[in-house]
Amino acid sequence: MDFIGRGWAFPLRTDATGSIALVGGEREIVESIRLILATAPGERPMRPEFGCAIHDLVFAPADAATAGDIAFAVRGALDQWEPRIAVDDVIVDFSASEVGTLYIDIRYRIRDTNDPRNLVFPFYVIPAHESLESPDVTATEDGA
Repeated sequence: MDFIGRGWAFPLRTDATGSIALVGGEREIVESIRLILATAPGERPMRPEFGCAIHDLVFAPADAATAGDIAFAVRGALDQWEPRIAVDDVIVDFSASEVGTLYIDIRYRIRDTNDPRNLVFPFYVIPAHESLESPDVTATEDGA
């Protein structure tokens, strides 16, 4: 498993000795995938191209076109930033979109072992029925 390696835990935390916590093996890959998907391109000043463009779709409608755009963005980001895996499929589940959550099911294989895995990444969106505008306030003239 030298191919997978070890790295800092994400989110960044300390271990029992006060040192930066490290993860290895499959856990390292899972944390790497989550980090890639949770980072919007442009968010990291020293590496502005790093991340996944799903954040551009926060206000997109919950439909098949958006599912295709999300799957395309996830596949592209993981192909570019996580060479230790091969993405087999990306499935977008809109069943919880009314409460502002999409579930992105990533099915992948670890290249070194050909071990099939999956990870479900919750992506939080603005439901279509919510408005970002301020409530409508009607002024009244009452002569008082």
